[in-house]
Amino acid sequence: MPLKVEAHSGYSNLIGSGPGLAGSLGASETLPLLIPEDEPERHYLKPLSREELEVVAGGPGWKKFRSRLVLLFWLAWLTVLGIAITTVVLTPRPVSGHLHWWQKAVFYRIQPALFLDAEGTGSGAISRVSERLPYLKSLGVGVMILEGLFRPDVSILNLTQIDQRLGTLPEFHQFITDSNKAGLKVILDLCSVNNNKTELSSNASDYYQESLRYWLEQGVSGFEICSADTAFTEKTLKWSREPVNEFGTDDNKRIIMVKEISDYVPGSNASNSAINSSLVELVSRSLIPPSLNPLSAPEVAEVIESHLKTLHGEWPSWRVDGPLAWKQWKVVMVLMMTLPGTPAIRYGEEINEVPNPHNPKNSTTLFRSLSRIRSHEEALLYGTFTSLTLNTSLIFGSTNSTATPPLAFLRSWGCVHFLVLVNLGSESCALNCTWTMSLPESGLFVTSTGLNRFGPVTLQSIKLQPYEAIVIKLFETNPNF
Repeated sequence: MPLKVEAHSGYSNLIGSGPGLAGSLGASETLPLLIPEDEPERHYLKPLSREELEVVAGGPGWKKFRSRLVLLFWLAWLTVLGIAITTVVLTPRPVSGHLHWWQKAVFYRIQPALFLDAEGTGSGAISRVSERLPYLKSLGVGVMILEGLFRPDVSILNLTQIDQRLGTLPEFHQFITDSNKAGLKVILDLCSVNNNKTELSSNASDYYQESLRYWLEQGVSGFEICSADTAFTEKTLKWSREPVNEFGTDDNKRIIMVKEISDYVPGSNASNSAINSSLVELVSRSLIPPSLNPLSAPEVAEVIESHLKTLHGEWPSWRVDGPLAWKQWKVVMVLMMTLPGTPAIRYGEEINEVPNPHNPKNSTTLFRSLSRIRSHEEALLYGTFTSLTLNTSLIFGSTNSTATPPLAFLRSWGCVHFLVLVNLGSESCALNCTWTMSLPESGLFVTSTGLNRFGPVTLQSIKLQPYEAIVIKLFETNPNF
């Protein structure tokens, strides 16, 4: 018999729209099979307040720590700076003595008579010298010594009478003015005037002093007196001192020079005069004294070495009176410009040009190169002088060698050292490693007689050519040097 099932009245609504699970699922067939959970609520970042920042940064104590850390940094930096300054201040360093203008300048001896015209009338002689002022300034010349300005018969008591063949007195006044404007000082050489000793009485001193005052008022920077007779020179200097002291300031002081005159005696010092140094600012000495015949290479080396041995804090003015071949003169010029003292060359000794191998169109002169180096390097002005002894057997390799030994010396200023090597002989020579052990190993070529050495160099590789002089700036690597 059939089973009768009586359903609930809502049974028929399982698939319908009535309430119930079936009804809710059947209500829409578009619902996703997986029902996602509800998304969490999004939280947006907000700026922290001051209180929150202090909490995150560690609170008020962290601010104090940072302030103290910055303070500690600056204290440490100031301490290091103070130590550095103290080290610089307390470190021994050379003290440069005050050099006067006559110690820093290069002197140029010139005779206006050399500019006389072919007829000997002297028309424009002073003007021709004036035209050369820009050229002399470009060479590095700072002082001109005018020689032969006065007539030989002019008395020492009347020095206002110049040689009229050279020009008129107003022309010479203009020449002094033009020279001072160009930055060139003028010194008058009084060696050519008539030094009659009978005129040097006490009554004549006033006339002589007035003559000096006349030229000092025109702008002359000093006078040169010859030391032919010590007693006569001493008296003349005492008379000259008073008017010279009346003119000029410390920066533009007027000076008195004494030109030493003596004959060369081999094996002896060429200087034999005794002048009161308190009366003289500068003494002119001949590095190569006059002689009847040109000196040989050993004789030149001998007289130069005798001068090197007598340098004890003096400041002479070097000149050359003796005849020299051009190959010897180039070497002597290097010596004059690197020795302690004031170099003084004569007209014409600077004109020999040396071709520049790197730029043949731009030739230069050895004198211009040396004067430029001397004006820029303190060691060649203020530096101490140290003569170095070279062993001939170690250089030439033979104890029987008759070759002229080279000369060497140092000019030192603090940690800067200039080594000057001079070979006056006709043979090449190389430096021995034993000799160079006490010197820095390397350096830089500054100049040479041939202007053909450039760049860095090691001392053991140097080979001096005949009649060659070189200047090397050493690099100090040994602290005990």
